[in-house]
Amino acid sequence: MTHPQSSILREGQDYMDIWPVRRELYAMFPECRIISATRFSIKIAPPIAVSLLVAQYLFAGIDALVPMLAVAAFVLSLPVQGLIWLGVRARQPLPPATRNWFYQIKQKMRGAGEFSANNGQPRYRELAQLLDRAFNHMDKAFTEHWF
Repeated sequence: MTHPQSSILREGQDYMDIWPVRRELYAMFPECRIISATRFSIKIAPPIAVSLLVAQYLFAGIDALVPMLAVAAFVLSLPVQGLIWLGVRARQPLPPATRNWFYQIKQKMRGAGEFSANNGQPRYRELAQLLDRAFNHMDKAFTEHWF
């Protein structure tokens, strides 16, 4: 049995890997900014947490152990918060306007020979897969038209 939080984290990681972080999408979706911040925090949070622990220990000694651990835990939680946001977002159904746009792009891609198998109500995860396929497999004129 998997823990629900680990499932959300794993789904957030998968969503982060699928979503195309493209200049064209920054104004339309917060995913690009969240993914950039999460990737940055995954790299930088551990060294910052250790540096803060060492600095606080050097200046305050062992008496400040509880605040030191609280600050380190907060810093280390930042990438986790981004992954949770992405995991929850991946599961959300698309709002009506975005869903219509999703179906329009999907129909144009089918017309161009790109097959998409999803027939249920699209979620943000399916949008990420569709956008990734559009940017990777369609020509530049197609993507410039839609984005």
